[in-house]
Amino acid sequence: MAGGAGRKGGSGAGRGAVPRPDRTNARWAGGGACAPRAPRGRHGGPGRGADRQGGRHGWPRALGLHPGGSRSVLRLPPPLPVSRRSPERTGAGLAGADRREAAAALPEPRRRCGRARTGTVVGTGGCGRCGGRSGGAGGRGRGGGGGGRERRRLRAPRGRPGGGAPLTAVSPPRSSGPGGRAPPRVGAQCLKLIWSAWTATVERRTYGLAAGFRSPLLWSTQDLGTELALKETMSSGGAEDDIPQAERKTVTDFCYLLDKSKQLFNGLRDLPQYGQKQWQSYFGRTFDVYTKLWKFQQQHRQVLDNRYGLKRWQIGEIASKIGQLYYHYYLRTSETSYLNEAFSFYSAIRQRSYYSQVNKEDRPELVVKKLRYYARFIVVCLLLNKMDVVKDLVKELSDEIEDYTHRFNTEDQVEWNLVLQEVAAFIEADPVMVLNDDNTIVITSNRLSETGAPLLEQGMIVGQLALADALIIGNCNNQVKFSELTIDMFRMLQALEREPMNLASQMNKPGMQESTEKPARRENPHKYLLYKPTFSQLYTFLAASFKELPANSVLLIYLSATGVFPSGRSDSEGPYDFGGVLTNSNRDIINGDALHKRNQAYKEMHCLHPGDLYPFTRKPLFIIVDSSNSVAYKNFTNLFGQPLVCLLSPTAYPKALQDQSQRGSLFTLFLNNPLMAFLFVSGLSSMRRGLWEKCQDYLRKINRDIAQLLTHSRSIDQSFLQFFGDEFLRLLLTRFIFCSATMRMHKIFRQETRNYPESYPQLPRDETVENPHLQKHILELASILDVRNVFLENTLDDY
Repeated sequence: MAGGAGRKGGSGAGRGAVPRPDRTNARWAGGGACAPRAPRGRHGGPGRGADRQGGRHGWPRALGLHPGGSRSVLRLPPPLPVSRRSPERTGAGLAGADRREAAAALPEPRRRCGRARTGTVVGTGGCGRCGGRSGGAGGRGRGGGGGGRERRRLRAPRGRPGGGAPLTAVSPPRSSGPGGRAPPRVGAQCLKLIWSAWTATVERRTYGLAAGFRSPLLWSTQDLGTELALKETMSSGGAEDDIPQAERKTVTDFCYLLDKSKQLFNGLRDLPQYGQKQWQSYFGRTFDVYTKLWKFQQQHRQVLDNRYGLKRWQIGEIASKIGQLYYHYYLRTSETSYLNEAFSFYSAIRQRSYYSQVNKEDRPELVVKKLRYYARFIVVCLLLNKMDVVKDLVKELSDEIEDYTHRFNTEDQVEWNLVLQEVAAFIEADPVMVLNDDNTIVITSNRLSETGAPLLEQGMIVGQLALADALIIGNCNNQVKFSELTIDMFRMLQALEREPMNLASQMNKPGMQESTEKPARRENPHKYLLYKPTFSQLYTFLAASFKELPANSVLLIYLSATGVFPSGRSDSEGPYDFGGVLTNSNRDIINGDALHKRNQAYKEMHCLHPGDLYPFTRKPLFIIVDSSNSVAYKNFTNLFGQPLVCLLSPTAYPKALQDQSQRGSLFTLFLNNPLMAFLFVSGLSSMRRGLWEKCQDYLRKINRDIAQLLTHSRSIDQSFLQFFGDEFLRLLLTRFIFCSATMRMHKIFRQETRNYPESYPQLPRDETVENPHLQKHILELASILDVRNVFLENTLDDY
């Protein structure tokens, strides 16, 4: 999985303003869910283009909603002239029988002139008698059409919309008969009739039109070829001539929007996952079309039910794709508001039972759509910490999979059962449960809250760097995962996000009523999620993030991967002589014979060595390595003098804790939820909510004291202070020191491994991780939990 998040830099264009993205409560109207809301820029409303707004993050266009959030009348594209409608307007290759058959099935077109200027593209030349009125502007006949519209290239379909090689209309050769007279000129309306019949022929040969089939070759609202293609979709309750023109137009418009939305949605997979400017405008167009489609089916539900045969699972499929749009936009922007929007659409599908009738149809592909919807819904709920909903969804998904495998003898039964096992293991990955008085589990959030990071006090001298980009890389073997998201990646993802801010509650706080200023919108760092990337993929994302890193910003690299150790002893001690962490080799192309035993003199190629990161130290770099060979990154060299810090995990753990490695790394758990990690190493598996909150308050006091120790240290490296000005990095540094101090005082770590977290540059031990004041705090926390016996009372004598 390669996900990303966007930057400022406004994108997309639409009519009108849209509701703010923090208003996440969905409003459902009509027969379906709420209209999808366009993401709004952090620095103003949506712009007309990617270059209209400055900054780092861009937003899709407005989605056709009235300013203030009220619904407006759907704005459909106006009917296009013949030259600008769909690209299919030529009549080449049509047999005479097919043309006669199509002509007989169509109503008589209204014709203005039967002649067209030869040597012009349809719709651009016009007839000499009418002065260019029969086609577009620019005719040069005797009537003198004007406008001079340029010729347009036409594309013939290749069995699907938009396919085929370019087909340009050219002038037919003049006859060499007596007098050199030109052949008869064909009128524009005749060419339209020929083209519509040719379209129907392609549909029959490619798709095999049958009763009830909805052709994908559906174009503009006045296209005669579309009317022929829609003939099969109309109800058989009466003659086709009895269908009102307005209802016919409604079905045609819906088919056009549905087909356009599918084209844009399928094109999302071709967008680059890295970079910030390539995808913004495309997302804007996709949001725009899906908004129109959703509102259109709400406003014309009865006509679509009677004439088109619209089914509830089709409405659910539209809502599911809108939810996917919001989820992928969250991956590219790291804004949790879009997760809430995705949850709104997914939950509406479940509440309104849009997929309830799928099981009654003997179509396994529809059941697979339903199963995939459940899997996507579970991912969104996991990211929002809605564990109670996740458990209900897992039960429903289990029943659906059992019914699916019982009805259809398919080959993907094992894969779907594996999905159930993965999500069950993911839910149970937390080693400690927080319980209410009635023994129900309390859901804790590990995102950064307003009181999470220690505040900077007066007199603290820190840098002004801000965390802007983060690469979260997971490549651990046998670790709990779900949907290409390992538990370590999931925990670090939440550690680098803020708790969603409710602007309404902020405005209702005392002292806020008289102020007209809105609370400042704080941004999350832009993140890439890379699951088992190859070296080339990892380096590509690194280079893209490095290239677009703004001034006075920090790039964070989190590596959770299996360690790669050097194959033999080397006389030198360079950045490629200590190994590194593993990268995936499945998709890499190795030159030469890849099966022969590699010479020990060569370095491992499927490995991220410390030297591979040297080019990126030209800008501020913050590295976290959670691996069995993390000490390889201790031998870093700061070549360019920029701020550089590496936080390194222990390379081994006591035997009592090794059995829990599949449920995530203890080091990453300390960085994500230090109190839960402290309880785990103390041997506790559950705790009451009141005691949990008491320990959290005391842990905040410990973090404040750690911040003072760092900023008042006289021998600490300046790189730590340069990063200490950012809230996320400040919290990670304080949690790292708390983790290191806890392990140094724990009896099991001291007796078995004596392996503790390290850092580059090294922290002054006596002023930080071995400070007596900090050790006293840890013992007091252990006393609150009644686990003081697992810690050493006096540790300084052993050093």
